[in-house]
Amino acid sequence: MTSITSKTDFRFFKKIFAVLFWILLWQVAAQLIGQEILLVSPISVGRRIIELIIQPIFWQSITASIGCVCLGFLLGVICGAVLAYLTTRFSMLDFLFYPLLSVIKATPIASFIILALVWLSASQVPILASFLMVLPIIWSNLSEGIQKIDSDLEEETEVFSFSKSRKLLLFYLPSVLPYFSAACTTALGLAWKAGVAAEVLANAKRSIGGNIYASKIYLETTDLFAWTIVVIILSVIFEKLILWIMKKMLQRFNLQGIL
Repeated sequence: MTSITSKTDFRFFKKIFAVLFWILLWQVAAQLIGQEILLVSPISVGRRIIELIIQPIFWQSITASIGCVCLGFLLGVICGAVLAYLTTRFSMLDFLFYPLLSVIKATPIASFIILALVWLSASQVPILASFLMVLPIIWSNLSEGIQKIDSDLEEETEVFSFSKSRKLLLFYLPSVLPYFSAACTTALGLAWKAGVAAEVLANAKRSIGGNIYASKIYLETTDLFAWTIVVIILSVIFEKLILWIMKKMLQRFNLQGIL
């Protein structure tokens, strides 16, 4: 137990050291350039974040962006899971939906965002952007997981007359959960990138992306860096939260070594 704890602490301090190293390098570069309009120092950015935190608009923007990204993520997870099940179960549906998956994967997200601005309001576009980033990842990963289910074990569940609910809880979920957890952790980071990018292009009011857009228009480099750091922090927090939830689920099915 002590050795495991010490290894965990060592990994944690290594990460802290790496972060501090790049912040120091950033500070040195900012001092060498000497023009904050080109590269603002991390000290100025930290000071600006503290100033923003006490403003109501900061929390309104964060709440709006979290809501859009999370809604798009959840819709992508649900639709991706349903499509993965249907396309692996029915080959005709796989044949019909495969071109759609290929198009979503290949089309730049900026193209979808610009097209969506024709049909949707600025507040709805980030939801669609996050959804489109999440959908193919969940779909393809879960499809792979379902296809790799052990057919011999599946036959044994028939031999022992497992009920449908028992099959789901004791066989199907443990089989696909590692694929699902990997897909969710990857998709969440991309959902944040796509959602905020959509807010910037749509100039969504009272959102993180809207504030980034305003920073660019008024050449407020400090604000631009501050809001970007906020996005990174939120993305990391939500990624850790998803990882924690997935680990708990994997532990529930005795698969804790997967993550």
